[in-house]
Parts: sequence; structure tokens; C-alpha cells
Amino acid sequence: LSKVAEHLRKPKYWPLLVNPLKPSWGEPYAEQVARMRTAMAEHRKAAVAEHGEGAEVIIVSHQLPIWVTRRDAEKKPLWHDPRQRECTLASITSFDFEGDELVSVRYTEPCPELLAGAANIPGA
Repeated sequence: LSKVAEHLRKPKYWPLLVNPLKPSWGEPYAEQVARMRTAMAEHRKAAVAEHGEGAEVIIVSHQLPIWVTRRDAEKKPLWHDPRQRECTLASITSFDFEGDELVSVRYTEPCPELLAGAANIPGA
């Protein structure tokens, strides 16, 4: 048996098992995506009403809500390995719309020189 399988056979480890679809602090990934999509839609609608088609909106958020919203837009599973996120300090994830349709997702790091001294931990 593998080491993992050995641990799974021991009841003392069972409370440590987690649901990969729900982060340990409680807000499920799907709820984060819904919250972000609602914010994007509301701010986009307000910007278009005030400035017309082609208006742009900036929404600042923590890493995880951005990452799971991006994964949803790319039709990928929401659960993931946090060490594999592409969403660093001062990065920009752009969601491009034509009308109400999401047509692309882009990622850029405009200040890569800041990354050398940044904390390299998930959620930073």
C-alpha cells in the first residue's frame, strides 16, 4: 500500500480529509465564481451606461476568486492545486466581453520585477 492509502485506513486521519470542491474556510468555489460574475456584470453594465460600448472596468480582488473565475471561463474544473495558480502579485487577468458574452481571458504581469521579492505562497 502507498503511504496515502495507509493513512486513509486510520480513522484518526479522517477529520483531516477535505472536500476538494470547497476551500477549507468555507466559501465554495462555485459561490466565489457567482459573486465575481455578478460584480463583473453589474460594473460592466454601469460602465457601458455611463461611457458607452467599449467601456472598461477594473475590479480588484484576492487571488482565489480571480483564479476560479478564470478557470470557470476557460471551462476547467474549479478545484485545483493552489501552487499551480497563474495569478501573481500585481498581475492582471482580463475578461473580454462582446455585449454580454465573454469572448476571451488574458493574463499579464506588468511588473515582473516585483515578483523576486514577493511572497511565493498560495493566496498571497
